[in-house]
Amino acid sequence: MRKETSFLAVGLVLGALLTAVCFIGIQRSARQVGSGQMATVLKLAHALDESHPVHAGMVFMADRLAELSSGSMEIQIFPNGQLGSEPETVEQLQRGALSMVKTSAAAMEGFVPEMAVFGLPYLFLSDEHYWKVLNGPIGKELLAAGADVGIHGLCYYDSGSRSFYTIDGPVLEPGAVKGQKIRTLQSRMAMDLISTLEGAPTPIPWGELYTALQQRMVDGAENNPPSLLSSRHYEVAKHYSLDEHTRIPDMVIFSQTVWGSFSAQQRAWLEQAAAESVVFQRGLWTEKTADALVQIEAAGVQIYYPDKAPFVEATKSLYATMQDTPIGQLADRIREVK
Repeated sequence: MRKETSFLAVGLVLGALLTAVCFIGIQRSARQVGSGQMATVLKLAHALDESHPVHAGMVFMADRLAELSSGSMEIQIFPNGQLGSEPETVEQLQRGALSMVKTSAAAMEGFVPEMAVFGLPYLFLSDEHYWKVLNGPIGKELLAAGADVGIHGLCYYDSGSRSFYTIDGPVLEPGAVKGQKIRTLQSRMAMDLISTLEGAPTPIPWGELYTALQQRMVDGAENNPPSLLSSRHYEVAKHYSLDEHTRIPDMVIFSQTVWGSFSAQQRAWLEQAAAESVVFQRGLWTEKTADALVQIEAAGVQIYYPDKAPFVEATKSLYATMQDTPIGQLADRIREVK
């Protein structure tokens, strides 16, 4: 009799715990907004600092979505890699564990091979050309290219041009990369670029890079001015050479399963909020890039403006290896955009 009573008690406790867990799970995806209505709560993960202009773009999008939906849709942003690295969060998104992720297009290569095209050096002729491509048919094709692997592309954010910052001396010509351990994105194309310049590509998660520079696990890295500032990598790497070798956009992506669960009205709200946030973020990016250069120079960083022509020449072989491949053909289409 005691055993039966004991089993019954354990069963009741387990039942209560399971009910609580289910209830908590529901609360993570929905929140009551009044009159019994539940708000749809969307988790958005990214690896950047909260002071970064790309983060500000996502905050703008979240605020606009709340306004457009009268509070019935809400985006909760998890910055600083709280929920994992970019590849890890994309995998979580594919499983439906996350609704949204902000990722570099470079980190998408392992999921959508076509994204490798952004890693080709000196692909875009100007800022105008870059945005004409992203806002045109090619950009839309790439946003849609992840549908078969559970990814819906929502929008692009400006993340500027990537340039080398190094510890021991500047990269004023391609030969200066030779033999240096350069941190790269977790991207085959990014690593191939450094290898082409006879450097040693070293992919390291963004959140671990400060320590890697400090401990001389790498000799340098490459990124845009706002990221160099917000990461405080300038405290270690005092030489910044604006060769601007690649221009790789950031992207906001959705779980295809989650996106498919929305009504036409909910999708329209999300698309409008995203489109407005892109305009806001582009303006902010221009402002913050100029400000970042001023701040890092004031912190003792030497900023250099090397001649880009030798870098263009030194990296032409990457295009030769891509000839007659889907990436090479896509690059040709991009260069034909007027």
